[in-house]
Amino acid sequence: MKNLFKTRHLLKSILLIAIMAIASQSSGQQAKPSSSGYAPVNGIKVYYEVYGEGRPIILLHGAFMTINTNWGQLIPELSKTRKVIAIELQGHGHTPYSDRDLSHAALARDVEGVMDYLKIDSADVAGFSFGGAIAYQFAIQSPKRLRNLVIISATYKSTGWLPVVGDAFKKMKPEFFANTPMKTAYDAVAPDKTKWTKFLEQMIAYAAVPFNLGEANISKITAPVLIISGDNDGLDKIELIKTYQLLGGAVSADLGTMPKSQLAIVPSQGHVSLMMQTTTILNYLNNFLK
Repeated sequence: MKNLFKTRHLLKSILLIAIMAIASQSSGQQAKPSSSGYAPVNGIKVYYEVYGEGRPIILLHGAFMTINTNWGQLIPELSKTRKVIAIELQGHGHTPYSDRDLSHAALARDVEGVMDYLKIDSADVAGFSFGGAIAYQFAIQSPKRLRNLVIISATYKSTGWLPVVGDAFKKMKPEFFANTPMKTAYDAVAPDKTKWTKFLEQMIAYAAVPFNLGEANISKITAPVLIISGDNDGLDKIELIKTYQLLGGAVSADLGTMPKSQLAIVPSQGHVSLMMQTTTILNYLNNFLK
């Protein structure tokens, strides 16, 4: 019963981000894309939206999210100086559900496929949570297409989360999502609303399988990396520091040189509340990407 309560509490927290996005849309803050559509890639159709002009940055959302529910507050600000390309991954939002097996490699190839479709040679890539893991995979398998990498509250391996988070993922069930803002957001844009339960089952099964993209692969990432984490966002901070070390960080810059990668720990923030710190995240992004 105690574990079930923790799982439901985690889901409740995740749902707050959907509520936040819905509130921002109703208050008129939501930007409108200059273009949108579907890119036929790797046997599926991936939905994308484009905002603004300038150097491209690709946004990858968290699990069960849409473009608006994850990035709705950041896009209007980012698009003032950048070309923002927001993608909805397999089965999410406008992108149709597919029986195609989910894998980090396949989803990262989808990102590259959208870039090919939009004729973008290289871009900065930012990912939150599930999207951050896909961003890590993209950096590993498509290094020439990446300029800078931003990872927000994400890890490259299952054991990068605290055990309580991993246990909660394993205990999630489709019925936990009934009558939630996530379901409402899905119904508003999904091309086939009857696929909701299949989509949840596919994602829950995927989240329950341990993964590890490999220390050796992370250490070979040549692009500068900005890691943003809440101090209480569910990530194991010992493992996070090890990740930063793999990227060349956690050194004494006074006795050598400042590493090209950066680590930002935002105080008094959880996994969901971190994404609500629009000004803080935007400042970190702008200072890093410029």
